[in-house]
Amino acid sequence: MSIKAIDTIVQEQQQQSIDTLFTLLKQESISTQNKGMRECAALMQDLMREIGIDPVLHETKGHPILYGELKSENASAPTILLYGHYDVQPPDPLDHWHSPPFEPTIRDGRIYARGAGDNKGQIVAQLLGVKAYLEVFKSLPVNLKFVIEGEEEMGSVHLPDFVQEHKQMLKADLVYTADGPSHNSGLPLVLLGVRGMLALEIEVEGAAFDNHSGNTGNIVPNPAWELMELLQTMRDQDGRVLIDGFYDHIRPSTPEEDKLLEELPFNAKEVGEKIGFPSLELDGVGYHRKLTMEPTFNIFGLKSGYLDEGVKTITPSKASVKIDTRLVVDQNPKDIFEKIKRHVKAHHPTAKVRFLGSMDPSRTPVDTEIVQKAISGIRDAYNQEPLIQPSLGGSLPDYVWTNILEAPSMLMPYANFDQRNHSPNENIAVENFLNGISCTAHVIHELGK
Repeated sequence: MSIKAIDTIVQEQQQQSIDTLFTLLKQESISTQNKGMRECAALMQDLMREIGIDPVLHETKGHPILYGELKSENASAPTILLYGHYDVQPPDPLDHWHSPPFEPTIRDGRIYARGAGDNKGQIVAQLLGVKAYLEVFKSLPVNLKFVIEGEEEMGSVHLPDFVQEHKQMLKADLVYTADGPSHNSGLPLVLLGVRGMLALEIEVEGAAFDNHSGNTGNIVPNPAWELMELLQTMRDQDGRVLIDGFYDHIRPSTPEEDKLLEELPFNAKEVGEKIGFPSLELDGVGYHRKLTMEPTFNIFGLKSGYLDEGVKTITPSKASVKIDTRLVVDQNPKDIFEKIKRHVKAHHPTAKVRFLGSMDPSRTPVDTEIVQKAISGIRDAYNQEPLIQPSLGGSLPDYVWTNILEAPSMLMPYANFDQRNHSPNENIAVENFLNGISCTAHVIHELGK
């Protein structure tokens, strides 16, 4: 049989594939709130069994990790590990959704539901790609291993320990992940790493309780002002982080990586419209370098005083900020956290700094032989040259594969650029979902040659 038969199978089974995805999307699985996690893991196990995998549910101190294998008849076949996650973000704010988040709906060629793009739509496409390949060829040219976890949206808390404990069982020649958004141009995109992440909270306290802003005005300190003054010491007006040592240990980009950035297409107007910021003013290299090769220092939440409608004239007793930093190779989240703590202590000794979570950055060299073979499979699937980006702007637990398992790792996002993951009206285009099924089969075929 020809590999082209895969495309026919995918089109013929389009409705069946969508129905399979809908079964998973209807089941909420919010890891941070422990909603529906066991039920969703059971549904994922059912799907794995349909493909011929004998899934094993590994308990952790949090949500379970699913593992399974499919072996090739070829004793010298390479081993590919497919990774994904079955947990999703909370759907809030609910009133911003055009249809209920756990009632998947197709509108204008897109499937709308929480998890449609991140990551149920993409891991289901991988599984269905394996199924389609077996239907056409009856056997696999590679060994496949599957790791599907339930804690990615809360930082993959227990995945590192799982990988460390089961290194021999998980041993692989390549880790292949379908996650994240594709390129804004719509062209297929290969990602060879991720930025890391550190999340923390800083809290400043004033009086023991909120005070009348007139009766005690100018008397009790206002922690909201103190917090803003503290934040001004951490970042300048050009966005450069002022924390001592923050930029230490950043690995310079290689000439090959610089060339990849230069080759990525970019349209500032189009990207600006898709991200809701039409006044975006960057050139392509600047945009992609900021997104992949530079760290961030981002405020994602501020809280103090009275925030409801109307007026409540108080001097608040507390103020807090939540910050996430996206880190690049070879920055260490724990090292950065300690540097931030020292900076805060020097500028506001009584402020409290709390660690909320972290993930290490990771990157695989573009000239890795097995990566190049997988790229050939992607090229065949889409009949065009894929774009290659050294890193994803966001964070995934890629380091558990490159640092702990010591395997090369690559990401091939199947979801559309404007999938709105983590936001209301998350979606995946039906075409992207079906193409992901086909792409998985093509990659398996090429790696097995």
